[in-house]
Amino acid sequence: MMLRRMGLAALAAVSLASATPGVAHAMPSPLDALVSSAAQRLQVADPVAAVKWITHGDIEDPVRVQQVLDAVATTAGTRGIDADYVRRIFTDQIQATEAVEYRRFAEWKLDPAAAPSSAPDLSSSRSRIDALNTTIVDELAAQWDLLHSPACVPALREAADNAATAYGLDPDYRDALAFATHSYCG
Repeated sequence: MMLRRMGLAALAAVSLASATPGVAHAMPSPLDALVSSAAQRLQVADPVAAVKWITHGDIEDPVRVQQVLDAVATTAGTRGIDADYVRRIFTDQIQATEAVEYRRFAEWKLDPAAAPSSAPDLSSSRSRIDALNTTIVDELAAQWDLLHSPACVPALREAADNAATAYGLDPDYRDALAFATHSYCG
């Protein structure tokens, strides 16, 4: 009986420690799915940069940017949310992605041995981006009330920390994620 009580006490202590924020795990945020999708979209910058490096393409692609912004604005309209807000969100996301691509180009220019010699097909990266764009707009619609409330800032901070940990984001990617999401709370 005494052994059982000690076992229950130990179990209770472990449960309490794991329920304490910052002790054993990150606390979930209602914005986790949204910010996770933004982080995943940012990570597509590496294969896209590799394609552009190998083909000597431009990092900035105004035609593609306009296509993306038009598509997400249309999707926003079908979800009943403000298209201008969504355009602003995606403008930030695109600028953060371009910043990551510029950083990769700078790294490869300074260390040519680290530059990619092959890259996946650009269409597969664009398909992934398009799917994530839809997910992001869906999450913006699902979390609309929270995104426009005082609770947004702490929830966004938590979600960004959770995504950074889950995806092992380095400081550059953390900065890019912070920029990509800085207009979410509106």
